Amino acid sequence: MKINKKELLLTSLVCLLPLLAGAALYPRLPETMATHWGIDGTANGWSSRAATVFGLPLFILALHLVCFYAESHGTNRNMNPALRTVLLWFCPAVSLLGGALTLGTGLGYEMHISTVVPVFMGLLFLILGNYLPKIRRNLTVGIKLPWTLASEENWSRTHRIAGFLWVLAGLVTLAVTLLGAWSSGLFFALLVLTAGIPTLYSYCYYRRHEREDKDGND
Repeated sequence: MKINKKELLLTSLVCLLPLLAGAALYPRLPETMATHWGIDGTANGWSSRAATVFGLPLFILALHLVCFYAESHGTNRNMNPALRTVLLWFCPAVSLLGGALTLGTGLGYEMHISTVVPVFMGLLFLILGNYLPKIRRNLTVGIKLPWTLASEENWSRTHRIAGFLWVLAGLVTLAVTLLGAWSSGLFFALLVLTAGIPTLYSYCYYRRHEREDKDGND
């Protein structure tokens, strides 16, 4: 698939915006900056000023280029255009959010990490969950398990289940965050809900129909 150079340039520049902002603010930033926070919003990881300002945006840019290359050369021509746009802008959005949080915290502002990050996650769950059922079987994007890739029906059913669960997880995340009840336990429960259940459903569907096929052949 031909690479859209204008799209690549634009999204890459957005990834680097925090680097430009950080360079402009460099003298005002502390030597050591918070770069990781716990579920409750308390900082628990720090990096040097140079690593934060320059290293993080460049790392996200490198990840974005890898994802862009995989999307452009993958077997995903049937991908929903809106979902493709969401995926291509994911790294730039993370770079902007991460840059705002790290630079704002470094300048001494209260960034409300425990609210901003879960809201971002909730919106992402909602958006991706809405489009998961529309993904056609491919080797690049989606729930790529051996049994989903082996069957169009398994792929379709698994992604419908996953889409429903991801939307549900997004709604729960937003509601709980706005109520001030976001916690690490809920976070891991949602991971099990959105990843474990579709995987288990897909495998059980595969085994059931594999057994039916064997009985039919007998």
